[in-house]
This record gives sequence, structure tokens and C-alpha cells, in this order.
Amino acid sequence: MVTIPSYTILNDGILYLRENNPPYTKHDLLFKRLIETFFAEFIEAFFPNLYKKINFHSLTFLSEEIIPSLYDENERRLDIVAEVSLKSTDALIVIHIEPQSYVQSNFNERMFHYFSQLFRKVNKPIIPIAIFSYKESWDVNDFTMCIEDFEIVRFRYLTLHLRKMNWREFISQNNPVSAALLSKMGYTEKERIKVKLEFLRILTSLQINLEKRDILMGFFHSYLTLNEEEEEILMEHVKKQKNAQQIFEVTNPYVEKGKRIGREEGRKEGRKEAKERLQIEMALKMLKKNFEIEDICDILDLTHEQVTKLKESL
Repeated sequence: MVTIPSYTILNDGILYLRENNPPYTKHDLLFKRLIETFFAEFIEAFFPNLYKKINFHSLTFLSEEIIPSLYDENERRLDIVAEVSLKSTDALIVIHIEPQSYVQSNFNERMFHYFSQLFRKVNKPIIPIAIFSYKESWDVNDFTMCIEDFEIVRFRYLTLHLRKMNWREFISQNNPVSAALLSKMGYTEKERIKVKLEFLRILTSLQINLEKRDILMGFFHSYLTLNEEEEEILMEHVKKQKNAQQIFEVTNPYVEKGKRIGREEGRKEGRKEAKERLQIEMALKMLKKNFEIEDICDILDLTHEQVTKLKESL
């Protein structure tokens, strides 16, 4: 319930919502990258009924949507805005997802403000979703404006309060988003090792490329990092897993980095060999046409010795 003093009333009689714009944090970027990469998987994991109704082949991100402040000239770029269609009617709808990492007592007002401004821009039905990732219990999911006994506005949005979720309920899913978000769910200090073990087990079962895997690992490790002693205990648990070898490869950054460097060096070596072969072919053709050795060296960036040997081979 909101009261009139929550607003500033200017001389024109219009109500203006005050909004303090915190800086765009690493937290926002991590959530944005995770959910935009695995948008359908996010909806499937946490809103399964909605997932069944959406055609994700029509997915388009409108994340450049900027909402102006009603109080000053500041603007705020909405975190995640996606347009999809409904399977039943092919009608387009918009899903707005707002991650929130700290308690803000007027967050419900902000969500209403975002909804109103976004609706003015897109003129389509909007499903707003808030993701709370802080430990505090504040998780209001509506905004109501009443004047005396008159209810003027009742606005509701979907919410996820990650810290209130039991991480064990999600380890049976081979879902990349819920696996990464295990790091933000409600586990105890004693469960930290188990949580990471389950994350790694799920990660190795996913058929995804290295870039997407890095996104999941980067997100998870940003919020759950084990100390040296915990890592040693984790490795002992990993040894007992059926897919231990796969997990070791995923968890050892030096092994993985070595593989990537090896692949990159292989590609570089291949390009170098191809360039050398082309230089030799061109040099031989130029020698046959009686080009001077010095000219060939300058044009093809070869040494005098290299061109001389090629000439002798003719």
C-alpha cells in the first residue's frame, strides 16, 4: 500500500515518482548475460506454466529500452526486456526481468513506473518479473495506490526470492540457469561444497559450447567461491563421481586454458604454414619470370638466403 506522501506533488498538480538511480553494477551485468544467453531455460526452470505457453522461436531482445525518470532528466536502461509470441494466438507479449541485489523499500513503485513507461513505448501486454537475490526477507510483489477508501491502482508482478529457495529442489534439473543460480539460493555454510559439486555435475551433463559454459562458471564463481581447504575436500568428492574425469577437466583452469592455447596455437601454426607456402609459390613464379632477388625479398618479405635457395632449386 502506498500513500500520497510517497510522491512529490509539483505546481501542475501531477504526481512525480522520485527515483534514485544506483550505478549499473557487476551484479546486473552477470544476471543480464546469464538470462539473455539462456532465456528459455530461465522461464522453464522457474515459471514452467508460462514456459508451456510461449513460442521462443520468436524471441527478440529489446534490452536497449530506456525509461526516463519522471522526476529529473536521468534515464535508466531496463535490464532485460524480451519480446515473444504466445503459442495459442501468435500474439506478441513482452517480458521484463529486473534483478535486484539490495533491499529498496520503494522497489514496487519502481516496478510500476517501469511497467507504465514500457507499456507506453511498446503498447503490448507485459509480464514483469523481479529477481531478489539478497538475504533480507523483503519481497513485495505488488504496488497499490489508494486515496481515502478508493483503490486507484493495483499492480502486481512475478517474483523470485532466490535466498528463500531450497537449492536441493533444483539439482535434479539439467537446467543451466538453475544450476548457475544455485550459488544465490538458500544454502548453509556447511553445504557450500555440496552445492558446488552439484553445479559441476550438472555442468558436465549439459551439451553446450565453451562460451556458454564460461558464462555459467563465471556467474557461479562470482557468488560462491570456495577457499583452499574447501576445494581440497571438493576434489576428494569429485574422485568418487562416475564422471570424475570430465569434472576435473572443467574445474582445472590450467588444463582448460592449456587446451584453448593449444587450439589457438594450432590455428596460428596452420595460418603461418599456409602463408609460407603461398610465399614460396609466388617467389618461384617470380624467379621464373626473371625478377631480381632483391625485389622478391622486398615484395614477399623473404630473406635473401631463402630466395637464393629457391633459385638454386630451379
